[in-house]
Amino acid sequence: MIKIKPDEIALLSKYIYGISGISIDKSKAYLLETRFSKILEEEGCSSYTDLYHKAKGDPRKRIEHKIIDAITTNETLFFRDGGPFELMRHKILPELIDARAAKSAGSPNLRIWSAAASTGQEVYSIAIIIRELLGPSKDYRLKLLGTDISDAAISQASYATYNKFEIERGLERSKLTKYFTSAGANWKINDEIRAMASFRKLNLMAPFTALGKWDIIFCRNVAIYFTLEDRKKLFNRLADVLEPDGYLVIGSTESLTGICPRFVPKRHLKSIFYQLK
Repeated sequence: MIKIKPDEIALLSKYIYGISGISIDKSKAYLLETRFSKILEEEGCSSYTDLYHKAKGDPRKRIEHKIIDAITTNETLFFRDGGPFELMRHKILPELIDARAAKSAGSPNLRIWSAAASTGQEVYSIAIIIRELLGPSKDYRLKLLGTDISDAAISQASYATYNKFEIERGLERSKLTKYFTSAGANWKINDEIRAMASFRKLNLMAPFTALGKWDIIFCRNVAIYFTLEDRKKLFNRLADVLEPDGYLVIGSTESLTGICPRFVPKRHLKSIFYQLK
């Protein structure tokens, strides 16, 4: 494995921050070496400086996409942490549906955004909860969007196919047999669940007001990779696109204290969620 030099850590860290907003400090030499060694080999690079210059000089951004795919964690599983999905089932969705029904005699109109969707497990977990709670999608109007900065993650999420290891992490057997179909050694989401969601690439450091307003935003375990100032900017921009009575769900170890005073933390059972003041 080619060793990375201190000046190359600084060079690549600045580059990665510029293309993704992910902050990497000088102690992460081993991380960069393990994540990028395969790219160096594939691109025939003799050093990390060489990789940097090739990435900067690539007009198609092919190497940039490889770097983003390598540096993003994509650590996820179905029904991760449990609490947020019980929160959806027993608190958020019933309250939103009641609020929307009071305003309109038609079918509920729900807009839900998973802002760091990774390979799609969070989005499909939300879709399963909605399907179990509200029935077939013809009974309501739903916009369920998953976004991520990684091309590879979005590709897998869109394809909706998972291997045995990915399936066994968090998914009950009853849900596997009900909502998935065997595809050789893998499992594929049933068409009725897959059709409920859409996916697109998005860098959360870039403007996203064009996505419109949302009733529920999941933004879990991604802001921890940003600087404090970038976290403040991100959650202020999320506040801008959340409906006045909407819900924000963040990671179980995260907090908005000192980050964005526009949000108020609220508790239901063991879970924390946020709403606008």
